[in-house]
Amino acid sequence: MKRPAKLDPAEIETRLGKLPGWTLKKGALCRTFTFEDFSEAFSFMTRVALAAEKMDHHPDWENVWNKVTVRLNTHDAGGITVLDFKLASTMTTLAGL
Repeated sequence: MKRPAKLDPAEIETRLGKLPGWTLKKGALCRTFTFEDFSEAFSFMTRVALAAEKMDHHPDWENVWNKVTVRLNTHDAGGITVLDFKLASTMTTLAGL
């Protein structure tokens, strides 16, 4: 399967404007999701993991109690691609936002 190409900065800014709560930091889409407790955070991560596996695109993330911090970029493309925006949108939806 051919992987998507890295997006140019203008395209990233345009797409980022349509994705509230996400920011651009050091070449990655970033967001911290906050939940009621660890169980909610872990449930979210489980749902995202299943979606990410279907996309064959996996987040860089960490969980500390009720927070899940995410960084998305496409390593093999050397930057942000449409896959990152698709996964970011999916994560936002799965978080109920």
